[in-house]
Amino acid sequence: MFCDDVWARSATLLQAIHRHPFNTALGEGTLDRRLFAFYIVQDARYLGAFSKALATASVRADDSQEAAFWSRSAHAALDAERTLHEGYIEEYGLTAADLAGIRTSPTCLGYSSFLQAVALTAPYPVLVAAVLPCFWVYQDVGAALLKRTGDIAGHPYRAWISTYADPDFAKSVEQAKEIADRLAATADGVTRAAMTEAFVQATEYEWMFWDSAWHREAWPTAQWLPGD
Repeated sequence: MFCDDVWARSATLLQAIHRHPFNTALGEGTLDRRLFAFYIVQDARYLGAFSKALATASVRADDSQEAAFWSRSAHAALDAERTLHEGYIEEYGLTAADLAGIRTSPTCLGYSSFLQAVALTAPYPVLVAAVLPCFWVYQDVGAALLKRTGDIAGHPYRAWISTYADPDFAKSVEQAKEIADRLAATADGVTRAAMTEAFVQATEYEWMFWDSAWHREAWPTAQWLPGD
């Protein structure tokens, strides 16, 4: 099966995601709030590109149930997850001026641009493979953190963990995987190879996204730009 193959191919990368200091500190509840705030802002911006890619998948789907699934997922990316982000932004007391002062990171722009390019130029099965890691990797990390942490009633990041460890989210992941497996089963060799490449590259971007938040990634050219 396609999903089994690409998950095994990405095993070392997935271990690196779980062991990344950002996710380790997130699970322990010791993650610096400034790092999490940076991450939340970048992730909220990424959701725009992700939701558009899902909407494009809905238009391209040759099955009405698949089209409905991608459409629902596009709305969820903008609504449910954005509610999570806005909750943290409000909790942290970030103002509109604060948000405007945080530039979109190179990694956020890169990942967003990758998804948009795939959505515009690649076949439908490749697009499905490209959006799958954002479902699957997040569910995998959320479930692992919940298992490791146990009782998260007083956890500072309980809302984030609960969102991605939620059984309903796991069901959506399984549906996305089923679609990818179905498409790969009837794809030619070239398309299946492109699907694999898209999945792995998106998974790489998932690691890079957390790493960029850990370092509060900035543009190297910022040093030559005028200040406020």
